[in-house]
Amino acid sequence: MKVLALDYGRARTGVAVSDPTGQVARPLCVIERAATEAGLARLVELVRDEGIERVVVGLPLTLRGEHGEQAQETERFVESLRSALEVPVESFDERFTTDLADQSGARAPRDAAAAAHLLSSYLTRRAGRL
Repeated sequence: MKVLALDYGRARTGVAVSDPTGQVARPLCVIERAATEAGLARLVELVRDEGIERVVVGLPLTLRGEHGEQAQETERFVESLRSALEVPVESFDERFTTDLADQSGARAPRDAAAAAHLLSSYLTRRAGRL
């Protein structure tokens, strides 16, 4: 199953994609203002062009696992995305993905690298449930 992951931010959203087997994650790009009409249209286009079967959006919970202001904004974005896409959209705990991206020294843009870390975690957890 090919999965697209989003590290949502009001200004910039990192995008990563899995391979067709759903085992390997790679940074793809960064979308500016993804919650706008133009940003959502770009995401719809990416999902179609990449043959995506599921979208995962990082949910920025607090260190205590609570839903703060950023998580609430992200949940509103997830709802917009669900309305715009014909594939399942789910959220996934993204704590520490940006820190991991910063530490990894990846050559991809920071937001896309964070999305790849998110996707890697998601794919690992999903493989454990199968």
